[in-house]
Amino acid sequence: MHMIVRLAMALSIFPLLAAGEEPLRLCIAGLVHGHVDGFLRAAAQRKDVQIAGIFDPDKALQQRYAQRYGLAESVFFTDLGGMLERVKPEAVASFTSTFDHAIVVEACAKRHIHVMMEKPLAVNMDQARAIERAAHAGGIQVIVNYETTWYPSHAAMWRLIKEQKAAGDIRKMVAMDGHQGPKEIGVGPEFFAWLTDPVKNGAGALFDFGCYGANLMTWMMDNQRPVAVTAITQTTKPAIYARVDDEASVLVEYPRAQGIIQASWNWPFNRKDFEVYGERGYAIATGGDALHVRLPDGQEEARKLEPLPPDEHDSLSYLTAVVRGKRPPSGLSSLENNMIVTEILVAARESARTGRTIRLGGAAR
Repeated sequence: MHMIVRLAMALSIFPLLAAGEEPLRLCIAGLVHGHVDGFLRAAAQRKDVQIAGIFDPDKALQQRYAQRYGLAESVFFTDLGGMLERVKPEAVASFTSTFDHAIVVEACAKRHIHVMMEKPLAVNMDQARAIERAAHAGGIQVIVNYETTWYPSHAAMWRLIKEQKAAGDIRKMVAMDGHQGPKEIGVGPEFFAWLTDPVKNGAGALFDFGCYGANLMTWMMDNQRPVAVTAITQTTKPAIYARVDDEASVLVEYPRAQGIIQASWNWPFNRKDFEVYGERGYAIATGGDALHVRLPDGQEEARKLEPLPPDEHDSLSYLTAVVRGKRPPSGLSSLENNMIVTEILVAARESARTGRTIRLGGAAR
């Protein structure tokens, strides 16, 4: 199911506003990440969230969204700090370029405001560590939002592989993520501009879609850092993606397992598929709504998926629960996980650049 449709359904079906509880007072930082469009459309259907302010320095972009969603001029700001001081939100959802995530977190941390950002966390380890320091200093939670976090197929896979240990220890993981390409699917010009900028995006398809596999594998490996990372990248459509890769394959080495990340702007169709192979069985998630399993002494079978709990069903429900102290951030959305994700992506970028395997050692940062 397309991400925007999934989000819209989730936000309209699972409001978490308890009797007497005020809506989450939320600001948006940035309008250049295209996912903000679906986010605003879906948030308008909720009763448990209030969009109290929107920051972006581009007045023309502000006007476009104001007209599209009937938003008052007073809700928009061209200064991030000024918005935070005036509106005093409980949380901020960031839809900037990845490069600007650190700026948003540092501004929010000074004011003790929690942050949720679109994936991935950062373009390099210096920025990732700056985010980590700011979060700790400000006593705030930083949540990284991936569409795949809210897949029932992944929750069922976790229960099968990690809790029930039905397939034995993990030996191999394969993640296949991407689509036909940003231009090919028609992303907006402001989104395309930074997605194809090696500074603001960190890379091309490698960072845009490689982060999904790194996130899921880090989760499945209980936040274990890899021993080594080896990657190759290509640009098969240089007329469109002259400055960044559009094809990336990454081998992530653990002491007793391997992960293979296939990130691409060249898939014939949109896909977010994840396969986990253990000693005695496997689980294959095709998107969010299908899980096929084979265990010892059995044939491959499709598993019936259970709905996720209300506070784990979508990003805003999860953010609300974290901000209101109903649950700590953990797993796929956690800062701990995403520090390792950044390390994997940075190592992959360096491996592709140099043609060498990058040794991480699997030790603490």
